[in-house]
Amino acid sequence: MDKKKFRRYWLAALLGVMLLSFYPLMMGVRVISDMIQDGTVMKENYPKYIIPYTPIAFAVILGVLVMPLLMKAFKKLSTVVAFVLSTGAFFGFELLFEDKVVVTSTETVTKTVSRLADWQMFMCRYIPPEEYAGVDIITSTSIRTETPVDLLMGNYNPAFKLHFYLISVVLILAIMNSVYGFAQMIKAGDKSRKKALILQSICAAAFLGLCILACFTAFWRDGNINVSPLSATLMSVFFILLGVTTGIFPGSLLLKKSRGIALWFPTVLAAATTLLMYIGEMILLHGHLYRFGTGFFFDGLPGIVLAPVDIAVILATGALTYVLMRSVGVRNPKKKDSEKVLENNF
Repeated sequence: MDKKKFRRYWLAALLGVMLLSFYPLMMGVRVISDMIQDGTVMKENYPKYIIPYTPIAFAVILGVLVMPLLMKAFKKLSTVVAFVLSTGAFFGFELLFEDKVVVTSTETVTKTVSRLADWQMFMCRYIPPEEYAGVDIITSTSIRTETPVDLLMGNYNPAFKLHFYLISVVLILAIMNSVYGFAQMIKAGDKSRKKALILQSICAAAFLGLCILACFTAFWRDGNINVSPLSATLMSVFFILLGVTTGIFPGSLLLKKSRGIALWFPTVLAAATTLLMYIGEMILLHGHLYRFGTGFFFDGLPGIVLAPVDIAVILATGALTYVLMRSVGVRNPKKKDSEKVLENNF
């Protein structure tokens, strides 16, 4: 093992994640500063999506920072240990922010105070709570225009955070697998996982990019449960990429196992992750889902809510994961060993 090469890689990885985490960390520092000075964060000063990206940034930096120690102590298991450590750190920071940070919205007549956990839900609403249709001239009270999604949302339900938690865990998992995987490759000189790790890194980067796009655009949803073709396409790609990114993690670790394990386990896990994301959406929308169009292919099936298009997205996630794992060299080790015996005999 080239210790200097490993040290350079570790320092480069640490610097890289710190640079990529600059904005989430800056948001966190600003919120903590406001809380220390004022005991609250004003709505106009609230950095959008501090949850979950600031806790993710803290967790990833911690995981990379202790990489030399974990690799020395746990060797091949260091990736799994790093993932557990970073995930634990994420939930620690996340719950701390949710419980301690308070957001204050000051209006002309009323003053609304919410914990960050509640406030984050309003950041994901489809019609902002302060948008009204006008004022009732008889009672002088504000009238808000309700849409089907508003009615679905009802009161705050903490289960909606399944979206945030699932996305966060997948991002941490993919980043830790990529960073630690290449580090182990440098240490051991074994390049058998190289293609899978490159694929994991590409998927992680693409998925993170879609997460950032969703933060600032919400995929251009307009407040209706029936979304535009552009929004439907982006949401479908997001769901598929979420599942594929998850599936590649065990796939990259099982390359030398039997075909049934190395191919089908990642495939099933990827499809199950996408299904779980749909379940999270159903919780958020009180038993409903966004609709990508009209007609049989887009309408929910009786009893299961999912539409044929949603089932197609789940199946496409599994199929794409299967194809990608085949492309990185998954083989049946028993068959490979028998081929070696034949070659030796000749």
